[in-house]
Amino acid sequence: MLKPLTDKVIIKMVEAEETTKSGIILTGTAKEKPSVAEIVAVGPGGVIDGKEIVMTVKEGQKVITSKYSGTEIKYDGQDYIIIKQSDILAIVE
Repeated sequence: MLKPLTDKVIIKMVEAEETTKSGIILTGTAKEKPSVAEIVAVGPGGVIDGKEIVMTVKEGQKVITSKYSGTEIKYDGQDYIIIKQSDILAIVE
């Protein structure tokens, strides 16, 4: 089991839907740039560079991240990405 530290979040990529539940249609260009992922694990937060970091995301949420953010890893045959919470652009509701 992977357990992220401080402000880190472990995500796995999921297929982006062409239309969001709220009816927003994602064009081909929009689908290529941001990436939709599911949160697998969330670090505990803490003090980083003198600032208190409170984790506002939780496991199971779908989020949008920048395409090239984070560090890609392979664990137990699965591909994951470890990112900072601040690299998450939005939560998909």
